[in-house]
Amino acid sequence: MNRREFIKEAGIFGAAGLTLSLFPWLESCTDSAKKEITGEKARLAIIGTGSRGLFHLNNLLALPEAEIVALCDTYQPHLDQASALLPHAKCYTDYRKLLENPDVKGVIIATPLNSHASITIDALNAGKPVLCEKAMAYTIEDCKRMYDAWKSSGLVMIIGQQRLYDPKYVKAMEMIHSGEVGNVVNVRNYWFRNNNWRRETPEPSLERQINWRLYREYSRGLMTELACHQLQNGTWAMRLLPEKVMGHGSIVHWKDNREVFDNVSVIYTYPNGVTMTFESVISNKHFGMGEQILCSKGTFELSKGRFYSEEPRPRSGIRQLIGQIEAGVMNNAVFAGTSWNAETASNDPGVLLLPNIVAGDGSSMIGAAGDGSIEMTQAFCHGVITGKQPENVVEESYYASVFSLLGDEAMLRGEILFLPEEYRIDYL
Repeated sequence: MNRREFIKEAGIFGAAGLTLSLFPWLESCTDSAKKEITGEKARLAIIGTGSRGLFHLNNLLALPEAEIVALCDTYQPHLDQASALLPHAKCYTDYRKLLENPDVKGVIIATPLNSHASITIDALNAGKPVLCEKAMAYTIEDCKRMYDAWKSSGLVMIIGQQRLYDPKYVKAMEMIHSGEVGNVVNVRNYWFRNNNWRRETPEPSLERQINWRLYREYSRGLMTELACHQLQNGTWAMRLLPEKVMGHGSIVHWKDNREVFDNVSVIYTYPNGVTMTFESVISNKHFGMGEQILCSKGTFELSKGRFYSEEPRPRSGIRQLIGQIEAGVMNNAVFAGTSWNAETASNDPGVLLLPNIVAGDGSSMIGAAGDGSIEMTQAFCHGVITGKQPENVVEESYYASVFSLLGDEAMLRGEILFLPEEYRIDYL
């Protein structure tokens, strides 16, 4: 989907001008933004050439406005793999040396979570715009340090919350903000897989470097690797911040000396009384990934790009009769006058928010086609070339990261936690 198609699709239920006023960071996806950088190149470096770094690399290779001039990784096999795709890019094992390269005009950071803050702040201090993968940082304190460094730098920064650029999410949020689907009454998120999250290591000494997601020194586990994406939905939909969070996490299946939970369940409460939940289990994949916003007039399945009305259009008489028979309405219980009947869920198929929806099942942590990632990298290239910061995108990403970290902390401490005032930023 190119920029013209993106804005056209995102404006199906309303004018594109409305979409941009609600979500101003999409300005970089417009035709006028494309014309603004015609013939220009964003000369970029990728720091961290593992799975996600390679995903960005391949997206960038398809963009005429992008040129990758440098690569950096401390794990030589990853660096060699990326270098084979870009033999003319200069290679580094120390990101600080890379930041000294005047040819590098912007950096993409796809390293373990515990290094995000230090690399980002060093890059900003070196005058380099940054696209840093989510979650923003390892601690709430580090998120605030990154935010403050960005504010004082005057440079472009984007955090890898690609759903902000995903057309199906944009359309859903436009419908919610317009009021046409009523009030938001509940937000549900879940992400279920069945794999141990472990990667093979060529030798034991590389265990923590390769399987960093499993160890507390580097990772906050499911909350920052998965929940961070989904927790954005509540704030984005309601323009409110949660007041408190509680939850539970443990290791129930993958007892392999990992230090992060293999299952989590958290509840966030908003000042209007709405709750948002996140659940993740990585020892059962039956339900896959789901992100649901329940409104008084309908329900959004965000990851599937579908909307289900509370009052769907009536079906034909014969279809209704068939549906009743399938649901068991025409059985003996009806004639016997049962005192209680189970309330069943709606079987309405819903409607697609946009044509040609691309939906993933959540099984990959690398990336999926049509999830907004390429639009996000286009926005970054535009920012590197023009120096224009996509409006509101850092603030949205900041709170997605902060509340994922607060949820993890609530589970570790076994307490109901509130966001300290010193970590609130001027937004919403």
